[in-house]
Order: sequence, then C-alpha cells, then structure tokens
Amino acid sequence: MEMTTCPLLDERALSKLRWRCRRGLLENDLLIEKFFASYEFTLNVRQAKGMNDLMDLSDNDLLDLLLRRKEPGQLADASALASASTAEALEVLGMLRPGAQAP
Repeated sequence: MEMTTCPLLDERALSKLRWRCRRGLLENDLLIEKFFASYEFTLNVRQAKGMNDLMDLSDNDLLDLLLRRKEPGQLADASALASASTAEALEVLGMLRPGAQAP
C-alpha cells in the first residue's frame, strides 16, 4: 500500500482558517491560538477540514470537547455529533486538547 502525503495549507488557506476559528468564548480562543502557535506551519489540508468540522460546533460544545468534559459521542445535537465525529475532526481534537504534544 502506497502512502500519500496530504498537502500543507498555503498562506491564503491558513489565513481563512484562522479567521473561521474566531470564537465567542475567550477560553476557546485561547486554546485555538495555542494550537495555531504550535501547528500553523505544519497544518495540512486534512487537518484544516477537521478544524472546519469542529468550528461547526457551538461554543459550549466545542469547549466541552476541548476540556474533556464530553467526548464527541456524548454530544446531544445530531449535527454536532456528525461534525465532531469525522476522522479529521477527531485528529485535530487530539491536537487541540490541553496537554497535546506539539510536533
């Protein structure tokens, strides 16, 4: 089986993603800024899709996931559950959570 690498985000796509990730809760913004400080130069298209999936969540659902108060399967809203349960979203969630190891 041949492994293919996912292309890195270009500067424009990264800028759009950062804008999309602006949130209403300071706690979310702080964790997201820390994420970008650690990963912005190595983010790929797959991870950007995962981040976009997570940004479809409400601020409170996102914070619950980031702080491990809930896991994606515990979200009550069906669309939130679908957004947070993609393989890409799960990968990025692991990178976003406090205590995640930066590259």
